[in-house]
Amino acid sequence: MIDYKFDGRISKEVLENYLSRAVTAAGLFESKTLSDDLRVIRELGVKFLGRASGIWYMMEDDREHFARSEELAERVHEVDPDIILQACIFEWVTQKIETVRIPEFVFRDFGMEPEDRCFCLADTLFPGEPGGFVSHREEPEKNGGIPDLNRKEARMWFYYRAARYIDCGYEALHMGQVHLYTADDRGMVKTQDLFEMIRRYASVHGRRHKVLLDAHTHGVNRRGTLLFDYHAMPFTRVPLMEREGTDLVLVREGYSEGGLNPNGWSAQAMPYLMEYDNWGGLVVDDPAKYSREELALKDWWGYDQIAWFAHQDFAKRNHFLEYTYRWLEVNNVNGFFEIPFRRMLGDAPVTMELGDKGAKDTQTFYQINRKSPSCPMGFGQEETVKRLWQEGHRLRQQAANPELQIAYGAREVYDPETGIKLPEKVVVYGSFQPYVGAVRNDSNSEVTRMYYIGNNTYTLTVVIPYAGTYDFAVSTYGTLSATYCGDGYPRSGSSNKGRFTVEKDNAAVRFRFDFTDCAVQVEIF
Repeated sequence: MIDYKFDGRISKEVLENYLSRAVTAAGLFESKTLSDDLRVIRELGVKFLGRASGIWYMMEDDREHFARSEELAERVHEVDPDIILQACIFEWVTQKIETVRIPEFVFRDFGMEPEDRCFCLADTLFPGEPGGFVSHREEPEKNGGIPDLNRKEARMWFYYRAARYIDCGYEALHMGQVHLYTADDRGMVKTQDLFEMIRRYASVHGRRHKVLLDAHTHGVNRRGTLLFDYHAMPFTRVPLMEREGTDLVLVREGYSEGGLNPNGWSAQAMPYLMEYDNWGGLVVDDPAKYSREELALKDWWGYDQIAWFAHQDFAKRNHFLEYTYRWLEVNNVNGFFEIPFRRMLGDAPVTMELGDKGAKDTQTFYQINRKSPSCPMGFGQEETVKRLWQEGHRLRQQAANPELQIAYGAREVYDPETGIKLPEKVVVYGSFQPYVGAVRNDSNSEVTRMYYIGNNTYTLTVVIPYAGTYDFAVSTYGTLSATYCGDGYPRSGSSNKGRFTVEKDNAAVRFRFDFTDCAVQVEIF
């Protein structure tokens, strides 16, 4: 039986159980297909609803927003009371905050005498208006900028929103781009104080006396203690030019900072979520104006991440979803795929056939739901996610790369038998490299650098998105004067290659190299 119980504090095991069943359900509080969304949540066994509420622009009265957010939480918890709903407090404030009266409890919790006033936009923004930090617009719901958490008014605004979401039954908060709004808070001292205030509020008013905080960050560690309960980040891609169309492959990016977790346990790397992010839909005005080579370098082929995914055909969406899941399973044992459940497409809507009438219409949100009269414009990835979650973490247990992905090991390591110093850098290279985000035949690549795991052995696991036969060889320190590929004898030159065949798409391939015995092994999962 999987454990989802916590109260006041959450263990690493329970936290990871939740993250293993996490989805991005952006703006679910305003969904027009909520009944069918709840069906999908129940049938898939979703346990963490990321971004279920939150605002960027203030397009409705704040009281109405929180009333709708609370109603969503109540309906979700009727389906499953263990589900964690996450709300967002983003790195943007607008003039409409000046219509929101500051509750007495906010003044009191900041040690101030209550006043009869609303929030003041000017007192939340960065002094001097740094470039890109302010956007002057005519509409008050959009006129604003990035808040400065070095200023008390901005911290009061964050605290107010956090408390209201906690009151509505939300047990997680995504805190947006933390490194932007803390730019003037040297050492994030005031930010840490604010987060401690939010946690104290949740300890009294929260459903289970707890609120989980994350942000788009690899981690913030102050004197050994982490600012967040877990971390979150979008994926990083490289265009796959070797195939026709607009294929992508994912590449490793940094790692998740370790230390003392706010829940009292420590780890050298924290759990984290990875997601298909959004930032407007299209990132170019007209994709037809660009050559294929130019468009390949415009984010995800001219789209943000979720819009690119939504614009793939049904088979390709399922293929890339499986690829992403398996890629993350082997590339970081602390990472968890926040499955796209619902996410806005911005100015890149998809025209599709309706599931109830047969006519065509424009869909402005990606939705995981199968297409039906209850969700006429669903994209249909339910069954794929169900299959992937049934796999669990078996692949991770079989073939994952080491936990600290930025530490390759073998620094000042000597073979005890021969006294030979082991190479610190070992790279596996060949025709497979573009399919894992590297340059073909690059024997100096950091992308396909192998990890030293002890006993003279180096290893690297990759996910190959397409079936086929590929060549490879292993190089130490990037040199081609001695390369290895299988028979125990080195060769000189770039033509020395072994071959391996993957018979199905999205196969995991593990390379193992024994330096002393010159032995190379390829395993396929």
